Amino acid sequence: MTEYVFDTSALIAYLQDEEGAETIAGLLGKALDGEVRIFISTITALEVFSVSVKTRGKAVAEERLELMEDLPLIEEPLVPDLRRIIGEMQFSIINGITAIKRLDFADSCIAGLARSKNAVLVHRDRHFKSVENEIEQLPLPYHEYG
Repeated sequence: MTEYVFDTSALIAYLQDEEGAETIAGLLGKALDGEVRIFISTITALEVFSVSVKTRGKAVAEERLELMEDLPLIEEPLVPDLRRIIGEMQFSIINGITAIKRLDFADSCIAGLARSKNAVLVHRDRHFKSVENEIEQLPLPYHEYG
């Protein structure tokens, strides 16, 4: 069974009926039919709430969290087994010494979940290009949030 991890950007596209929403809706339909499994990180739920408060207000943010609870999403908490994976996603180590930042903390948590599940990462975030050789991805049309 194919497994997916939705990044915050993918869920926002769906919730706001933006470009890429039809792809997300199709995957959610497959999950309802038991054809695929879709995971989100607890970080994704937190980001959906905070982005929604910032752009749409607290009432909309609350509605979105309630809607997400009704979707066929499996929320995965940050567990100890993910610590190393998340750390590796956040930084590249060169010559065993130098750490170069690749992803911010939230993106590292989401990418780390995809890596740990060997799942396809669904997103519309340019930052994930830095790990495109490590994680299978389904990029949606990009969109910047302000």
